[in-house]
Amino acid sequence: MMFLNGQRASLVKDAYIYAPDCVLLDLEDAVSPSEKDSARIQLYNTLKYVNYGTVERWVRINGTNTPYYREDIRMAVAGGVEGIRLPMTETVEEVREVDRLIGEAEAEFGVEHGRTMMMSAIESPLGLIHCYDICTASPRMMGVALSAGDFRRTMHAQNTKTGEELFVARSQLLIAARAAGVMAFDTVYTDLKDEEGLRRETELIYKMGFDGKSLINPRQIKTIHEVFTPSEKEIRHAEHIIAAVRENEKRGVGVMVVDDQMIDVAHVEGAKRILQLAKAAKRYEGDLA
Repeated sequence: MMFLNGQRASLVKDAYIYAPDCVLLDLEDAVSPSEKDSARIQLYNTLKYVNYGTVERWVRINGTNTPYYREDIRMAVAGGVEGIRLPMTETVEEVREVDRLIGEAEAEFGVEHGRTMMMSAIESPLGLIHCYDICTASPRMMGVALSAGDFRRTMHAQNTKTGEELFVARSQLLIAARAAGVMAFDTVYTDLKDEEGLRRETELIYKMGFDGKSLINPRQIKTIHEVFTPSEKEIRHAEHIIAAVRENEKRGVGVMVVDDQMIDVAHVEGAKRILQLAKAAKRYEGDLA
């Protein structure tokens, strides 16, 4: 999910060529208060007239504590955006307010009701405490994201290379997302020169169970895709697990050895996720996913 300044035509007109899974056109932090109106006009025209192909288009609106978010929502929905990301989410009421306004905008501009998705960014201790309720506050909610800059600030935490200041937040956000049945996205890695650090952090959040990562520069895409794309060895092992469990279920066997590892039916979900990721990355064409 690549952040783009929504008012910079030079940035948004051909960002799809870098092949992110999603672009996040930003109307919040990237745009000064004096430029909010012009950024909205630029956003609408970008959504209407720039062909991003299969790349999803999302908009980060301004927060509900600002005078800007209502018009942000109207222009995003009018332009046909796939989803809206709500920043600094702390309460269920904020989500429901945005949900209501999206519905009104869909009716106003003839967009199919329910087409526009939502996700919330968790950026404070209060947001983290309410994370499960936020995730379940609207049927539009498809995911939740950690935003570490403000989270560190509100926690009085230091920015470390190893990320220990975010471990509890990442864990709690993941638990809430999984309990709610929505996706979980990690925060951006801001040191653009530290490719090794980006890979290390992406490997950590992939192993933890995150579904994706926000990013701020197209040169980070390749590393993130490499980490989230299963290897041939992982694909073959996942296939073996699913096939073995299916075969042994017929014989009433619940525990077995696959590729020298003890496995049972609980491993099937993880194996299917590996194959689904591989299929999304066009590395797998089988039918076991």
